[in-house]
Amino acid sequence: MKIVGLTGGIGSGKTSVLNEFASLGVPCYQADETAKKLMHEDQNIIEAIKANFGEEIYSGSQLDKKKLAAIVFDNKKNLAQLNAIVHPAVADDFERFKMQQKGSYLIKEAAILLETESSKNCDFVILVTAPKSVRLDRVLKRGGISEKDILNRMQNQWDDAQKIPLADYVIENIDWDNTLKSIKEIHHHLSSNN
Repeated sequence: MKIVGLTGGIGSGKTSVLNEFASLGVPCYQADETAKKLMHEDQNIIEAIKANFGEEIYSGSQLDKKKLAAIVFDNKKNLAQLNAIVHPAVADDFERFKMQQKGSYLIKEAAILLETESSKNCDFVILVTAPKSVRLDRVLKRGGISEKDILNRMQNQWDDAQKIPLADYVIENIDWDNTLKSIKEIHHHLSSNN
């Protein structure tokens, strides 16, 4: 079974693209969602985060995401430390997921797939892009995060210009009809490329 990495910057629409692949029957794994889940449920991860970033980062088992974001997204060393705690557990979880799947390919979605070199474990990479202004607008409309925080997260992700040469497929997600057409073409290619 081929492993296809799906990535894109914050607000690019990669989750909408992932959902569309899922609707085509493709097994889909969300690394970022799994990481969030593990930070709330895995006792070893919770203890490691507390040890590195302070007990007050949690209220009971509830992670204060805003506090954590303020600590890690302004500081590359702290972000690398958090990734070192969470990423190995996500990798193990993905391996378990992969063993249970059938089909010609599966998709592993991760925001920083290329930045962390996780793409080396993928047979193909799909990159979802959109202009920075469109991405910013989309995230602001979702609410719950300030423009400053969005821009900080964007700074911790590579620019599309850095990612495009490393991708096998690029979906420019501005017009949804065109995006759907690209998804169907990629799905056809990956399904028949055994």
